[in-house]
Amino acid sequence: MELEGKKPDPKYGESRKFDPNFKGPIHSRGCTDVLCCILFIVALFGYFAVGIVAWSQGDPRKVIYPTDSRGQFCGQAGTPLEKKPLLFYFNILKCASPLVLLEFQCPTTQLCVEKCPDRHLTLMKAKLGSNEDREYYQQYCKDGVNLTKLSPPEILKDGLCPAILMPSKAFTRRCLPALGTLKGGVVVVGNETTFTDGKGSSINATDVLEASKKSNVVVEARQVAMRIFEDYTQSWHWILLGLVIAMLVSFIFIVLLRFLAGIMVWVMIVLVILVIGYGIFHCYMEFASLKGEPGSDVTIRDLGLQTDFSVYLQIRQTWLAFMIILAIVEVIIILLLIFLRKRIMIAIALIKEASRAVGHVMSSLFYPLVTFALLAVVIAYWAITAVFLSTSNEQVYKVFNNSECEYSRETCDPQTFNTSNASAQCPDAECLFAFYGGETYYHKYLILFQFYNVFLFFWCANFVTALGQVTLSGAFASYYWAFKKPDDIPSYPIFSSLGRALRYHTGSLAFGSLILSIVQVIRVLLEYLDQKLKGAQNKFAKFMLSCMKCCFWCLEKCIKFLNRNAYIMIAIYGKSFCPSAHDAFFLLMRNIIRVAVLDKVTDFLLFLGKLLIVGIVGIFSFFFFSGRIRAIEDAAPSLNYYWVPILTVVVGSYLIAHGFFSVYAMCVDTLFLCFLEDLERNDGSAERPYFMSQNLLSLLNKSNEQAKSLD
Repeated sequence: MELEGKKPDPKYGESRKFDPNFKGPIHSRGCTDVLCCILFIVALFGYFAVGIVAWSQGDPRKVIYPTDSRGQFCGQAGTPLEKKPLLFYFNILKCASPLVLLEFQCPTTQLCVEKCPDRHLTLMKAKLGSNEDREYYQQYCKDGVNLTKLSPPEILKDGLCPAILMPSKAFTRRCLPALGTLKGGVVVVGNETTFTDGKGSSINATDVLEASKKSNVVVEARQVAMRIFEDYTQSWHWILLGLVIAMLVSFIFIVLLRFLAGIMVWVMIVLVILVIGYGIFHCYMEFASLKGEPGSDVTIRDLGLQTDFSVYLQIRQTWLAFMIILAIVEVIIILLLIFLRKRIMIAIALIKEASRAVGHVMSSLFYPLVTFALLAVVIAYWAITAVFLSTSNEQVYKVFNNSECEYSRETCDPQTFNTSNASAQCPDAECLFAFYGGETYYHKYLILFQFYNVFLFFWCANFVTALGQVTLSGAFASYYWAFKKPDDIPSYPIFSSLGRALRYHTGSLAFGSLILSIVQVIRVLLEYLDQKLKGAQNKFAKFMLSCMKCCFWCLEKCIKFLNRNAYIMIAIYGKSFCPSAHDAFFLLMRNIIRVAVLDKVTDFLLFLGKLLIVGIVGIFSFFFFSGRIRAIEDAAPSLNYYWVPILTVVVGSYLIAHGFFSVYAMCVDTLFLCFLEDLERNDGSAERPYFMSQNLLSLLNKSNEQAKSLD
């Protein structure tokens, strides 16, 4: 007997016809989108070539070690400077020059030293003082300088030694003046407000403060990065433990969902509401506890950007913002659950059927590990190549001078500079290391290599995701179209589906992932332009850019949706990408009401499951890393920013939960498309029986009732 349903709209193509020989994924198939397969293989070989060139030209030490005026790395193991890890500036006052902001380099000699100066001493005092003073001063001069044989004017003229040493402290491997403040805001260096520079002039400590700020403008971001890196070194094993717990919780949840789908969905809904509710309660308690505390009423706007993010947790406005955000999320979820209460029952029935499918294809639960491993390889290759590309520039030296000089800021060679015209015409000029660059063809087109690295990263990552989707959909389609379950299900559905995907459809997967990658790269370029235009005053340009970002975001979501369903059709019928995308789209449009009733509501329930796992793991990691669990307070690592491991665990937990739930999501989507195909092919009679289970038959009746209510 044919079950009553909404008649498909003929403008979206003809319904599938009955085929007595069709029994699931077609085994007799040919290679699809061969041209795109060849293009993808050629692009991969090009990617490997870019990586090899980058690895031969790059030098990651440029990121790790500070560089002196000769381009040598301070503190690098296996070099003469191994025991000199700190960078010392001859004249820190020159770092106050605007040139620092333009070229990220102080126009003064920079030297690798073993330790920073801890006393105030001028060159003249060292020259006339004891042997101990001369030996102490000489370690901050260039190699080979003898203070007893040369006069101070000769030394300063040739730039062999600094004119003055002042108490300094190591900061991000750089010797910066040991600045302090007395009562009333008076700036001091080593308890002195003014001192001579060795040339008869007086220096104010405030000038030194300004120079220190300018010299530090480039390394402030590095300071935060180093602290974050230090936090990772202290907490990586706890982060790993948190991710393992997230994996176990996800796996247990999926297994329970297999046997107790209906109960687990309702438990999941209730727990999500409770977890978010606890978050609101915790934010309120923190907000209330800060009432009356000094400085707690300062606004985030007044506080500005701070490198120590824990400062924001000391003001009430932060917790108020968190509380409002969580309350809005809670209200939205509750309202959705109220409006979707009838459809949730239908979606639970579809999840139950997906649980049966997963139970018969248990190996599908472990396939996300393959996807994680492949994505890890892609991300690692991209990151390593990006680092080597960004550090593959050569050392560029420029002329730095104090007086007017026609050769100022021109490139120079430190080996021949003393005999060049620039040295003769500008006696006070020096040839100093400026930055890393280059004039070769490789360096001119380096930006193209970096762009190619980003583009191939997106393409490869999307290809890996597409491979997982086709593999899972092929396995679950084998389950659905098995008339006698589980007898007609192939022995190794995952391996069979993976083999078909790689053997016949690499080109189609590459085609779909290429389209998505192009859109994603355009979005990256738009974000880059947005960053560049932040300081611009052209309101129209900003408006157009915002509109384009919104449009391409929507386009990316649509392409992901189309690709996902196209991959399911590829797994079943073995057609090329475009015909498969066409068939999938028209099939969904012919059954658009059922899509709204079943598929999207199921996706919402699975999203709540991911949210629950992230919430549980996130709350426990917050209490652990912030030291709020007294029983294990001593076990928590000492961190600069305790939000670093918390955020890492939360993001990692979401990715892990997404990986496990993606199996269910792919199963639901595959079964849903097969379900629609089954309705169009068959009528439930003895000659044309449905392949769907009794559970899906009752589900169809319920969806028909919902569809009528939506008409």
